[in-house]
Amino acid sequence: MAGKTIAENRRARFDYFLEQTFEAGIALTGSEVKSLRNGRANIAESYAAVEGDEIVLINADIPPYAQAGPFFNHEPRRPRKLLLKRKEIDRLIGAVQREGRTIVPTRLYWSDKGLAKLEISLAKGKKTHDKRETAAERDWQRDKARLLRDKG
Repeated sequence: MAGKTIAENRRARFDYFLEQTFEAGIALTGSEVKSLRNGRANIAESYAAVEGDEIVLINADIPPYAQAGPFFNHEPRRPRKLLLKRKEIDRLIGAVQREGRTIVPTRLYWSDKGLAKLEISLAKGKKTHDKRETAAERDWQRDKARLLRDKG
């Protein structure tokens, strides 16, 4: 189970220039952990925001755990506090407020100790022409590999 990916945000690489990555813990309830153990989560539309002096994961979807019942279950899209070191939090807050960067979750996975971890990246948004340029570069690399494989 160690290092096993629960959910991935593949769209992040298409929409953003990912600059620096951080590993963050997440404050979860018991039913959320059980639901994650079933492999059910979606971070595709989520983002991290600054609230006061902490970082919060917003709009991440962890569906309710069926066996928890109505009283012990959780809200699927509730804001979840991210657990980071103070120095990392200050660096992220500074980049968001001064440089206009975005904090994007890229991967949700299990750590070696069996804890749910979130990989977040400090990102800069891409413009439309940047996205076209990235797609053209990817196509050229694919064609180049094909040519080298066929001729070499």
